[in-house]
Amino acid sequence: MSVNDPLGDMLTRIRNALGRKKNTVSTPASKLRMRVLEVLKAEGYIRDYSQTDYGNGKSEIEVQLKYADGEPVIREIARVSKPGRRVYVSVKSIPHVANGLGVAILSTPKGVLADHDAREQNVGGEVLCQIF
Repeated sequence: MSVNDPLGDMLTRIRNALGRKKNTVSTPASKLRMRVLEVLKAEGYIRDYSQTDYGNGKSEIEVQLKYADGEPVIREIARVSKPGRRVYVSVKSIPHVANGLGVAILSTPKGVLADHDAREQNVGGEVLCQIF
């Protein structure tokens, strides 16, 4: 089955696994997914992730979810820019998620960055998702 929005699929898998209190969730691998997971790990929303290669071009990412006192660290995770409606922002209009408590993940010319890193490097780009 072909997926039109691979990043949205990964975020939905994470959201569903958190709702079922799972420790890990797996998703097909891609470079964009790996870079988004790297930002999530750096910001402390997931424990870790690892890639498993099955040969013939197929690989999978196993994401270890993070909980604090039995509650998921990720309260909300939402896709902003979708295949039907891309959302681009300049550095001056990068959104503040939950008054700065959350993180917006952007795809910029300097790579996939968290909102505060994009402001630091003075670059805008496509808002991929928001996490709180």
